Amino acid sequence: MPDPDARPSGQFALGGDLPVTRLGFGAMRITGPGVWGEPEDRDAALRVLRRLPELGVDLIDTADSYGPYVSETLIGETLAPYDGLTIATKGGLVRYPNNPSPWPQIGDPHYLRQCVHMSLRRLKLERLDLWQLHRIDPKVPQDEQFGAIRAFLDEGLIRHAGLSQVSVETIEAARRIFPVATVQNRYNLADRADEDVLDYCEAHGIGFIPWFPLAAGDLAKPGGAVDRIAQAHGATPGQIALAWLLRRSPVMLPIPGTGNVAHLEENVAAASIRLSDEDFATLDKAAA
Repeated sequence: MPDPDARPSGQFALGGDLPVTRLGFGAMRITGPGVWGEPEDRDAALRVLRRLPELGVDLIDTADSYGPYVSETLIGETLAPYDGLTIATKGGLVRYPNNPSPWPQIGDPHYLRQCVHMSLRRLKLERLDLWQLHRIDPKVPQDEQFGAIRAFLDEGLIRHAGLSQVSVETIEAARRIFPVATVQNRYNLADRADEDVLDYCEAHGIGFIPWFPLAAGDLAKPGGAVDRIAQAHGATPGQIALAWLLRRSPVMLPIPGTGNVAHLEENVAAASIRLSDEDFATLDKAAA
């Protein structure tokens, strides 16, 4: 079995000019339980981060709300100055110490500007390669939020901008104000509700970052389609779920996350799995 390597997943150019390896890493799980506080095993989390470039992973996705601030801080302390790495982050959600479960949205442009500046500080950057609005705040006119993003781009605070958990209609509204480089929506074998968003992104060259990418639901149960194909490839169900995502669209940028090096290597190995046309069709039909 060759060493895990993300690079066989291919490349995608964010915003048309920033090439990244398609199989990336989501840095939510390097925080504590419930995505709150410091990781239970800080050394293990740091080992995961240091292992990423060795495995060919060059796209790392985080958010200021992960911890909060813990994920960004660990990345900045461990990997800056990011030789060959692209760091994507998000802002617009907040966490409260006395009740960390809800993630309220704050889309006030002044607060979003603060998010950008503080992410720059924690990540030790002068410009963010990709900053994404974590959620659109329904309490604030969305064009005001989009206008703030336009200003961040114009001022050189961010290179590219994206959205998270949005509809095609919302993407089109945003594109009238700023270029949308990425969309980060929940999507996996077991949840394909945003098929129209993925198709739109593919048609317009927008990177699609599926969060919760490893889920396969009942398909992964013994005897299910994922389980059968995994056994045929000598792979895990999670690896097959990732291989299917990578095959599904050339704009797909899965970012599986973990706080464990062995699990990271297992995920990265999915980049080398080649599903046959029959495998893909079987999974596609079963998932649909």
